[in-house]
Amino acid sequence: MPELPEVEVVKQSLNKKIKEKKVKKVLVRNRNLRKKVPLNFQNILINEKILKVGRFSKYLILHFSNNKKCLIHLGMSGTIHFIKKNKKNIITNTSFYNSPKLPKKHNHIEILFDDCKIIYNDPRRFGFFEIFENEQLLKERFDHLGPEPFNSQFNLNYICSKLMGKQKNIKNFLIDQSFVSGIGNIYASEILFLSRINPIKKAKNLNKSDYKNILINSKKVLNEAINKGGSTIKDFKNISGRHGGFQSEFKVYQREGLKCKRSNCVGIIKKKSISNRSTFFCNSCQKE
Repeated sequence: MPELPEVEVVKQSLNKKIKEKKVKKVLVRNRNLRKKVPLNFQNILINEKILKVGRFSKYLILHFSNNKKCLIHLGMSGTIHFIKKNKKNIITNTSFYNSPKLPKKHNHIEILFDDCKIIYNDPRRFGFFEIFENEQLLKERFDHLGPEPFNSQFNLNYICSKLMGKQKNIKNFLIDQSFVSGIGNIYASEILFLSRINPIKKAKNLNKSDYKNILINSKKVLNEAINKGGSTIKDFKNISGRHGGFQSEFKVYQREGLKCKRSNCVGIIKKKSISNRSTFFCNSCQKE
């Protein structure tokens, strides 16, 4: 599933391509996504201008001139493709995962503008679209989620208040979206490696230095991933001409059995299943 950096890359791509464009037509070829596409979806969007493309956590947000918001979640396999009118589009994908070219199947939604269109493709149909009447209702939609790592609310006091005395292991805290939004399985392993914290360590056994490291490294890892174009294991240029490749920067993720990359460490990267998720860590510099 795309995590915060991957969705941020899509947001940046779309902002360059469709910001300030007016919707001319909407085609819904399949309403049966994880949540059914609203029946009046086409009528809400037609003739409205996209003021900007935003993002919160792993969600894309289209902000329209009628004050309405379209929330998009890409699910497990969703991608958005940009097609320029009267131009041969070799690479259409706004992200760096799955096919760089528009697939022939599973193109569920098209939003058309004067000179281009975007197409939502999703083989597994775990993504969804939601419409909100205004900004307040959109904010309420996110009430159950914690702050993003980049948000000022995600600070040392917040982390201390949430983790102190808790039995849950730190890996499960980092992927708990009610604690912090946007971090998933890949980045949790990378953050904990940089912080020298074993993923199965209980939150109550961490100290203030550990909290500081989690705070600093959450921002560091996600920023590096965004700059590298994300890390969903495909290497091609997207429509903006950028390369994706944070996977080449992995310190532990998918490196089971390999030597630790930390200088002067003799450890080996191990894999452990935590809550049915593959978790990677060094058996030396991340001892429990």
